[in-house]
Amino acid sequence: MDTRLTPEQAELQRTARQLARQLGPRAVADLDDAKRRERLAEAVRAAGWLELRQDRGDGGPLASGVEAALIAEALGETVADVAFSGPVLAADLARRAGVSPVPGAGVAFAADLVDPAVVSGPETDAPLVAVDAGAATAYVLVPEGEGHRVETSGPSGGSDLTRALRPIQAGARVQPVDGSPLTRDDLDAWTALGLALTSADLVGLMRGVIDASVAYAGERKQYGVAIGSFQAVQHLLAEAHTRMEGAASAAAYPAWAADALAPDEARAAGRVAKAYAARAARTVCETAVQVHGGIGNTWDCMVHVHLRRALLSSQWFGGDGEMLRQLERTRLGADLGVPHGLS
Repeated sequence: MDTRLTPEQAELQRTARQLARQLGPRAVADLDDAKRRERLAEAVRAAGWLELRQDRGDGGPLASGVEAALIAEALGETVADVAFSGPVLAADLARRAGVSPVPGAGVAFAADLVDPAVVSGPETDAPLVAVDAGAATAYVLVPEGEGHRVETSGPSGGSDLTRALRPIQAGARVQPVDGSPLTRDDLDAWTALGLALTSADLVGLMRGVIDASVAYAGERKQYGVAIGSFQAVQHLLAEAHTRMEGAASAAAYPAWAADALAPDEARAAGRVAKAYAARAARTVCETAVQVHGGIGNTWDCMVHVHLRRALLSSQWFGGDGEMLRQLERTRLGADLGVPHGLS
């Protein structure tokens, strides 16, 4: 794996960061600005970023997981309140099933947000939720033989501060669509992409909250000097930066692996990155609250927006504990925490 970006990827990263900084929220009050949110959403649509994982004509995606992860990281850095990962994952799932994607659609998940929802009948039999969906449509998985078939339902509901959370009530009708059954490899590869995108989002939001904390430490004064001159504060920020850089290194591999490795290997790479990034993000965001002091616990401080997003991204596709349990089972041959041959 060559971690260097191509000129095209570097330009994509620069453009994504520039757009996110121009149209993303700069203060908590900006989250209520509907016109700004629509300009941001329109800019993302016009850039074609929601179509990155659509079929390019031969069954493959238009862009690699690396390109998608670069944008996810840039949007996470400014906690941009626009649907991206949800529609991209929905388009990727639709491509694998051979169906035309619904613009802005998301994917329905079980209530714990770890696994995509599986519906065995004409109606949902439990409450579900579509994460980061830009439209009132979500894909669900329906068992059929050895694989799954993609179908849609129409959820609606509330949202968190930066990304839509659309609840789907039990008993919602499932509308069939024509497509091919998904194989185990299809679902593993799709999960690998989801882990790569959520890990990239966590890296971005860590980078953003650290930048905000460093800027605040340079401005806030105590005893006549900036708090950034205090060694204790410097240590906190240095440790946060180290954690973020470690997560960035871990997240780069699954973004590449999503298209370059076998599905099970790509999924394992994603689990390693997600375990690291999810644990690091919580610590980094809590550090940012500490550096901001009393104001860090107020509604008007943007730090809590980063923390809320970190908690959701950590839970989506599974947090660090779930990732480590899955790696234990696949790499150590463990069942319920007990390695085979030792029970």
